[in-house]
Amino acid sequence: MSPPAPRQCFGFLRDANAARSGERRKDRDRVDPPAEQRGFELFDRLFLLSGGKTVYFGQASEAFLRSSRFPCPSLRNPSDHFLRCINSDFDKVKATLKGSIKTRFERSDDPLERITTAEAIRRLIEFYRHSQYHYAARQKVDEISQVKGTVLDSGGSQASFCMQAFTLTKRSFVNMSRDFGYYWLRLVIYLVVTICIGTIYLNVGTGYSSILARGACASFVFGFVTFMSIGGFPSFVEDMKVFQRERMNGHYGVFAFVISNTISAMPFLILITFASGTICYFMCHRRRELDDGHSKCDPQFLMGIIIGAGIQGIFMLVSGYFRLPNDIPKPFWRYPMSYISFHYWALQGQYQNDLKGLVFDNQTPDLPKIPGEYILENVFQIDVNRSKWWDLTVLFSMIIIYRLLFFVMIKVSEDVTPWIRGYIARRRLQKKSTIQYGNSSIDLANRTPSLRTYVVETQSSSASTR
Repeated sequence: MSPPAPRQCFGFLRDANAARSGERRKDRDRVDPPAEQRGFELFDRLFLLSGGKTVYFGQASEAFLRSSRFPCPSLRNPSDHFLRCINSDFDKVKATLKGSIKTRFERSDDPLERITTAEAIRRLIEFYRHSQYHYAARQKVDEISQVKGTVLDSGGSQASFCMQAFTLTKRSFVNMSRDFGYYWLRLVIYLVVTICIGTIYLNVGTGYSSILARGACASFVFGFVTFMSIGGFPSFVEDMKVFQRERMNGHYGVFAFVISNTISAMPFLILITFASGTICYFMCHRRRELDDGHSKCDPQFLMGIIIGAGIQGIFMLVSGYFRLPNDIPKPFWRYPMSYISFHYWALQGQYQNDLKGLVFDNQTPDLPKIPGEYILENVFQIDVNRSKWWDLTVLFSMIIIYRLLFFVMIKVSEDVTPWIRGYIARRRLQKKSTIQYGNSSIDLANRTPSLRTYVVETQSSSASTR
C-alpha cells in the first residue's frame, strides 16, 4: 500500500469531520461503498510497511488492529484506516485542521485522533514483533530459504518460436495497417510522384533523345523510392521502444522480432512497388510487355533520419548515373562503395531490363539504328554478359544481409554494450579508489605530532591515576 498525497489526506479529513459535525448532512444522505472498499475485500494477504519496518504481514481478514487497540470504525474503508495508521502525513493534516474545524479531535472515539501517528506506528510494530503472525512469517521465510535452486524461474516466454513469430507478425501487421504514417502515407506520395513522372516522360519512345531520358527516369525513380523509406523512421522508433520494454521482460527473442518485422512489412512493400511501378511503366511505355519487369525492395534497416539520408545520398552518387562506372575514382568510391550501393545494382538491372531488345533511332535518318545492347555497353558502361537476374539476386541478398545486421546490432546493444559500460565503470571506480588511497597515505605521512595533544593526554592519564 502506498500512502496518499498530503492534499488527499487533507481533503479526506476535512470532509469526514464536516460530515461528522453535521455541516454537510444534507448533501450526504446516502453514501455508497467506494470501489476501493469492494476491491480490498478481494485481497487474500496484507503487507503493511512504515519506514522500512513491517507493521503487519498476514491474512487480510485477520488484521490485528482491533486487538492492538486500533480498531477500524464501522463506517470507514479498511484500506483508508490502514493508511491512516502508518502514514505520518496525517499528523500535519490534523495540526492544520485543529484551528479550522469546530469539532475537536479529542471528542472522537477514534483512538488515532488522541495520539500521533508515530506513536501508533511504534505500538503496532512492537505488537507485531510479539504476535503469532511474525513467527508464522519467519517460519515461512525459513522454509523458502531451505529450498534448493531458484524459487521463481524467470525463463521468459513459454511459447514456441513459431508462436512468438506468428503473434508478433500479426500484431506488427495490424499496427502498420492502422498507422497512416508508416506505409499508407508513403504509398500516397509514391502514387502522386509516379503520376508526375509518367506525365513528364509520357510516351518517351525510342528516339535518339530518349536514350538519356530513360536513364534519367530510372535514376530518379530508384533514388526517390529509396530516399522516401526514411519516412517510416518515427514509427520504427516507436516499435523499437515497445520491443526494448518487452524484451527486458523476456516475452520473446530478438530473432522472432526481426522475422516478424520483415514478414509484416512485405505486403506493404509489394503493394507500393507494384502500384507505383505499374503506373510508371504504362504511362512511359518503357516496354510493351511487363513480363521482364522486376521490383526492388527497400531494406528496412534504418539508422536514423539524418544518417540514413546521408548514406542513401552517397549510394546515389556512386550508382553509375551521375558519374559513369568507369569514371568513378577506383579507391574507395568504385571499390567498395559502388558495389555495396543498392542503387548501383538496381540501375544496372533496370537498364538491362529496359534497353535490351530495343532499337533506337540515330541522330539522322540516314545513319543506322542503334541497338540497346550497344547503348548499355558504350553509353552506360554496363557489362551485357552479366544477366539482369544476377542484379536482382544481389538486391535480395542485400535485404537478407541488412536484416542480419539489424539482428546483430540488437544483440550487441543487449550483450556487448552493457558489458563495456560495466567494464569502464569498474575501471573508473578502481582508479578513483587508488587515488583516494594515495591521498590518504600522503596525509598520514605528512601529518606531524601535536604537542598540545601530547600534553592533554599526559594530564588526563595523571589525573586518572590520582
